[in-house]
Amino acid sequence: MSDETNDGRGPHSDAAHPNGASHELAMPTADPFADPGLPHHVPRRTDVDERAAKRAERQVSALFTLSTLCTIGFVVAYVSIDKDEIIRVQTLGRVNALNFTLGLTLGGALLFIGIGAIHWARKLMNSEEIVDYRHPMKSSAQDTADVLVMAKAGAADSALPRRKMIWMSLAGAMAAFPITLLVPLRDLGPLPHRKLRETLWKDPARREIVHANGGARLRPDDLQVGSQISARPTGNVSLDDLAKAAILLVRLHPDEVQSKTQLDKGYQGIMAFSKICSHAGCPLGLYEHTTHHMLCPCHQSTFDLSRGGKVIFGPAARDLPQLAITVNSEGYLVARGDFDEPVGPSFWERG
Repeated sequence: MSDETNDGRGPHSDAAHPNGASHELAMPTADPFADPGLPHHVPRRTDVDERAAKRAERQVSALFTLSTLCTIGFVVAYVSIDKDEIIRVQTLGRVNALNFTLGLTLGGALLFIGIGAIHWARKLMNSEEIVDYRHPMKSSAQDTADVLVMAKAGAADSALPRRKMIWMSLAGAMAAFPITLLVPLRDLGPLPHRKLRETLWKDPARREIVHANGGARLRPDDLQVGSQISARPTGNVSLDDLAKAAILLVRLHPDEVQSKTQLDKGYQGIMAFSKICSHAGCPLGLYEHTTHHMLCPCHQSTFDLSRGGKVIFGPAARDLPQLAITVNSEGYLVARGDFDEPVGPSFWERG
């Protein structure tokens, strides 16, 4: 006989479980994945306290009033501040007084309207949650069957299966119709043909390299290591031709050139690159001789001239084309031919 009393602490009681949980608590009583529904709406303070609502109303009105004052300040500044007046602003330095004041007042007018509208929506507008339950996107089986029946009836009524001449001619008409949309594109302008692929350097009589300003012929001694000169073909050059034929001459130390192919296209370290950016066609000219980087002033595309004009930064997708050069019998710099690839921005006919 055991001397234990029957006090509800047997081997199957709650005390037998390490966590002290009973069998009833351990067993799941409901579906854990059931839709819990919408949470109970909790009113805001402004919904139950009229004083808080009045205070929020005054705050919103004050913000809108500040916007109005900024607008008035904008008009006053516009008519009263001299456009050439300069003021000193901490952290900004010397700035135009008119531009600074107009920007400040205009920004304030927009800012206070925005903050007031947000405060209004969060504190005073109706905050009741509204749910619009979606209906099933799939059609019912009956609707699907009805549509199939109607489609088959329509196909039978059209007589297409039996009238091969009709559906074949219809297919031809539908295939030919897009031509009416493509043909008018011809009127967008004359076709470029080879104009985008060739420059004046192709003409043997125009290959002598002259200074872009003045047209003076150039010798290798005119360029020192680290120097840069804008150049063009000899003779009269129109703006259209110059937009493709303009070049930049730079002189690098031969040991700094990382490609033998690039070095062979130059002459004693003098390299000729297209002056036209391969992104949007802007003229280049910002050369940093310590890094050999050429920067486009329009969109900051950067080319490394010591690596064959390779793009190292910016939106340009193609490297800068290099023009092969040498010297003639008189010792002046000349081109050996045209560029190996089209210059300037990429175009859809390049292939």
